[in-house]
Amino acid sequence: MKSIIRTAVFAATFSCAAPAFADQSFTLEQVLSYPFVDGIVSADRADRIAWMADVNGVRNIWMAEGPGFAPHQVTHYTADDGQEITQITFSPNGKYLIYVRGGDHDANWPAEGDIAPDPTASTDQAEVTIWQASLTGGAPVKVAEGDGPALSDDGRVAYVVKDQVWLTHLGGKGKPALLFFDRGKDKDLHWSPDGKRLAFVSDRKDHSFIGVFDAKNTPIQFLSPSTGRDAMPRWSPDGSRIAFARQTGVGGPPVPILTLTPAPWSIWVADASSGVAHSVWQSPDTLLGSWPETAGEANLNWAAGDRLVFLADLDNWPHLYSVPAAGGGAVLLTPGKFMVEHVAETRDRAAMIFSANTGADSNDDDRRHLFRVSVGKPDMTPITSGSNLEWEPVAASATQVAYLAAGPRKPPYAAIAGLDGKDARELPAAQAPKDFPESALVVPQKVTFRSPDGLTIHGQLFARNGGAGLKPGVIFVHGGPPRQMLLGWHYMDYYSNAYAVNQYLAAHGFVVLSVNYRLGIGYGHAFHHPEHAGPTGASEYQDVLAGAHYLQTVKGVDAKRIGIWGGSYGGYLTGLALARNSDVFKAGSDMHGLHDWSRELAEWFGDPGKRYEQGDWQQALKVAFDSSPDASIGTWKSPVLLIQGDDDRNVHFAQMEDLVPRLQAHDIPYEELVIPDEIHGFLRHVSWLEADTATADFLTRKLGAK
Repeated sequence: MKSIIRTAVFAATFSCAAPAFADQSFTLEQVLSYPFVDGIVSADRADRIAWMADVNGVRNIWMAEGPGFAPHQVTHYTADDGQEITQITFSPNGKYLIYVRGGDHDANWPAEGDIAPDPTASTDQAEVTIWQASLTGGAPVKVAEGDGPALSDDGRVAYVVKDQVWLTHLGGKGKPALLFFDRGKDKDLHWSPDGKRLAFVSDRKDHSFIGVFDAKNTPIQFLSPSTGRDAMPRWSPDGSRIAFARQTGVGGPPVPILTLTPAPWSIWVADASSGVAHSVWQSPDTLLGSWPETAGEANLNWAAGDRLVFLADLDNWPHLYSVPAAGGGAVLLTPGKFMVEHVAETRDRAAMIFSANTGADSNDDDRRHLFRVSVGKPDMTPITSGSNLEWEPVAASATQVAYLAAGPRKPPYAAIAGLDGKDARELPAAQAPKDFPESALVVPQKVTFRSPDGLTIHGQLFARNGGAGLKPGVIFVHGGPPRQMLLGWHYMDYYSNAYAVNQYLAAHGFVVLSVNYRLGIGYGHAFHHPEHAGPTGASEYQDVLAGAHYLQTVKGVDAKRIGIWGGSYGGYLTGLALARNSDVFKAGSDMHGLHDWSRELAEWFGDPGKRYEQGDWQQALKVAFDSSPDASIGTWKSPVLLIQGDDDRNVHFAQMEDLVPRLQAHDIPYEELVIPDEIHGFLRHVSWLEADTATADFLTRKLGAK
C-alpha cells in the first residue's frame, strides 16, 4: 500500500506559475475556481428573487428585485468553512428573507446523535441554524437553531428541532418555543394563505399523516388518516382545502427484491376544517404508474381554475398532468419523448414553467431548456433554446422568469427572461477569478453506442485535438444513480466538480467519455428503472464496459490504456470495473464507492428479521454480493485509488474499511486518501481540490498521460 501525503501532492501540482491559455493548458486549481449558483427562489407576491453563490467554497446569498433586477450581495461570508446555505425563503409578501446555514441536506441518514457536520475539525460543535438576511445590506441575524423553516407574512417562523415543530418571530419578538407536540417526526411545513394555520407531515415510520395545527387549545386535525404514507400538503388559494399525495403503506407480504413491482399512488383533497378527504386521482397499478422519482417527485401544485398539476411517468416519461380538484380525468400537458424536471408556477398560477431535455436541436436530450404550458391544455411553448442549459425556473414577476443557466464553457450563473423568452439576460453576480480558463475548455460531443443487450447509451466525449502519439482514455461514471450528465456545466455542485475534472483531464493528455448508463434519468422510465440493476444483478455495468469498448475505438486513443473514475454509485461502478475487467480498465479512482451490496440490503429494502415470511431475501443476499466488487476480488489486478470522508452519511465508511484488507490479501496495488470529518459530497472547496488532485495525479501516473 502507498498512502498519499496531501502536502506533497499540493506542492507537486501547484508550485509552478499558472501557464498562459495560448497553449490551452491550465491547472486543476484554476478550473476548480468556477462559481456555482444554486437554490434560486422568488417571493410569491413581490418581484424579488434570491440565490446562493459558491466561489471556492465561500457561500453567499445574492438578491435582485424588480423592475430592474440588478443583483447585489446580501451576505458577506469569507471562509471556506463547509457550512451549507440552503432553504432560502422569502415571506410571501417579500418583506423578509431567511435561510438555513449548516447541515448535510443531501444525506441518506443523520450522524449518530444527529450531529451537524464540521469538515474543518473545529473544536466548537457545529449547528444547523436559521438566519434572517438584511434586504438593505446589514449583517444577518441568527433566528434560531433549527431546520426546515416556513415563513409567514408577519415574520413568524415555524421550523423543526429534533423532529418537533417550534415557532419564533423575526425582529426579536418573543423567544423560540415548541409550537405543539406531535408523536410523529414532523417535516414539510406550510402556512395557510392567511398565515393562521400550519399544515405539516407527521411521519410515523411505516405510515404518515397530514396534520393541521390551528391553536394551542385545539387538537391537531389529521386529514383522513390511513395506513398509507401521505406527503406534499398543498393549500388551496382560499385556504379552505388541502391537497396531498398518498402512497400505499408498507404492510402485506414481503415485496420482492429481485423483481420490479408497481408502487401506485393517489392524490387526495381534504376539507381543511373537518379533515374529511376524498381521492381525486389514482395512478394505475403498473410500473409506469409508480411513484415518480425524478426532481420534486410528484411535483404537486394547486393551480388556477381549481386544478391540480402533478408529475407522473404514465407514458414512460416524467410528464406534467392536471386534474380538476373535484376529481375527473387527467390531462397530459407535456406530450413527447422527453423528461420534465424542475417545475414552478407562474405568478397567476395559470401556467407552469419547467425545464426539460428537449428542443429543436437533436442534442437537446442531453441538455436542459425552459418551457411554459397552460395548466389545462397541452400548449407547451419554449422559453429558452440553443447550446446552453437552463434550469430551476421561478416566477420573478407576473411577466418574467428567473432561472439558472450554464454553457459548455461558461460556468453556472443566474439569468432572467420574459415568459415569452424575450429580453433574456444574465444577472451578473459572483464572478470567476480572472485566471479561470473558460476559453481553454473543450466543448463536449454527444455520442451514442450500443450495450450488449441492444440498449442505446448516451455519453459526452471530452477530447482535444492535437498532440503526438496515442492518448490514454478515461471513463467517467456518475453517482446517484438517478442522474444525467450533460453537454455543459451541471446543475448539481457535485457534478459541476466532475465536469471541471473531466475538462482538466482532457486538457492534460486524456480523452474522457462520461457514460450515462441505465438507471440514470433523461431517457424514460424503463431506462431509469431497468431489470436486474444494482444489488439485483448490476445490469448497468454492461453499459460501462460498452463505453470502454467504444472509447477504445475513438481515433487517437490508446486502447491498452483505459482508466475509470467516479464517486458514490460511480465509485461502486469503478470498483466493479476494476474487479471484473482489469484486462480493460488499467487503473481507477473510486471515490466513496460501495463495495458489498449485501451489507446494505436491509437498509435499502428492509430487514425481514425474525419474520416467518422471508420472501426472496436469502436469494437476494447472494445476488447482492455477487453484484459487488468484493465478489470479484480474485480477478482484480489493476491499481485503485480509494477516497472517502469518514463522516460520510450516504455510503458507510465501513465500505472502504472492508475493501482495504481484501485488496491487501490479494496483493492488489492501492492508495487511499481519507479526509477526516468530511461528508459524502465534500463541503469544503479545499477537500474537493485535494481529492480531485489525487485523482488526476493517480490517473496520470498509472496511465502515463503526457
